[in-house]
Amino acid sequence: MKSKIDGFMELVKQRNGHEPEFLQAVQEVAETVIPYIIDNDIYFGKNVLLRMVEPERLISFRVCWVDDDGEIQVNRGYRVQMNSAIGPYKGGLRFHPTVNASILKFLAFEQVFKNSLTTLPMGGGKGGSDFDPKGKSDNEIMRFCHAFMSELFRHIGHNTDVPAGDIGVGAREIGFMFGMYKKLKTTFTGVLTGKGASWGGSLIRPEATGYGNVYFAQDMLKTQKDSFNGKKVVISGSGNVAQYAAEKAIELGATVLTLSDSGGYIYDKDGIDTDKLKFVMDLKNNKRGRISEYVKVYTSAKFVAKEKPWSVPCDVALPCATQNELNGDDAKKLVSNGCICVSEGANMPSTPEAIHEFQKAKILFAPGKASNAGGVATSGLEMSQNSLRLSWTRKEVDDKLKDIMSDIHDSCVKYGEKDDGSIDYIRGANIAGFVKVADAMLAQGIV
Repeated sequence: MKSKIDGFMELVKQRNGHEPEFLQAVQEVAETVIPYIIDNDIYFGKNVLLRMVEPERLISFRVCWVDDDGEIQVNRGYRVQMNSAIGPYKGGLRFHPTVNASILKFLAFEQVFKNSLTTLPMGGGKGGSDFDPKGKSDNEIMRFCHAFMSELFRHIGHNTDVPAGDIGVGAREIGFMFGMYKKLKTTFTGVLTGKGASWGGSLIRPEATGYGNVYFAQDMLKTQKDSFNGKKVVISGSGNVAQYAAEKAIELGATVLTLSDSGGYIYDKDGIDTDKLKFVMDLKNNKRGRISEYVKVYTSAKFVAKEKPWSVPCDVALPCATQNELNGDDAKKLVSNGCICVSEGANMPSTPEAIHEFQKAKILFAPGKASNAGGVATSGLEMSQNSLRLSWTRKEVDDKLKDIMSDIHDSCVKYGEKDDGSIDYIRGANIAGFVKVADAMLAQGIV
């Protein structure tokens, strides 16, 4: 078996050797899916996984815009349309200096499996730019978004490719891009998700990834006849995902101890309660401040610069910042400090070494393609509302989100349960996501 996996990865490396993030994502899937393919004649010999790792389309384009000083700036834009076997491409746009083809291909590849797990008819895609919104004025961001969409509009549509937000792309950026799309196409369609509630957006879309992550962790804890009540929770990040994961964990009776950003993390031994979380939300969303400012207001807390929060003892860890933020040494610290559950809110935040430590310790571990699917699930619900010209209530959307996360959990259990009764959520998520897409690809022939 190892020789078949190694042979497959060697072929993928020949084509993508300069893309480490993408290769890491493919390796993790290959290790669980290839044995399943070999055991199931319907997939064996069809090169289905090899077809999945090759994007159907990878678009790269120049984005020229004018800053407030009148100087022309040049950035690079991308859209990776990975797989459309079960529906139009769906996945976020990321604006961050680290954006490159490797990162977007890994995100798009993960998105294929994530979208499949939601049971909604959505293919996988991802896009973005190496543009950095930090420190830019609203007018500069508007000019960039308009320039970006003036190229991207050629390649998207409500039945073709429906982008959403991601890191660096919130309601403001979605609004600017939608405005330019509407102007260029002279049509009002649900071509972007994450829109404002007054013009086609869905309630709880900003909350959905964080809420969904906690719902998934809650389902994992239920398999051990446990819950969030009374648990100590460590969270990385302080953007939307981290904020709303904290909000839902607090609502379920947990004590949230940490949040972080690129400068370091805050540790509040008394817990980040609802009022303190509101301060963080205003600080990060409106004032665009640094998390270190928290300790100026809540002086019993401390700020640890240039570190991540994984050395803080906890019961549940929710990595909600970015890829590969939690390594093998971090995982050992979490396990030795009594952590029983890790649920990924970000995309691939745990390194392979970290995952090995979690699985060796037999603690509950949820991969992001399953546990952070709440965001794209709610984007899918927004697409449905746009198509029907309806707007569901907050409770209706939240109930649907919770049901979808439970269904994803059940699928992971179906394909990931071992003989000893334990659940390999990585194996379960990869195979469950693969089966739906692979069946559709085989039904449609070689296209």
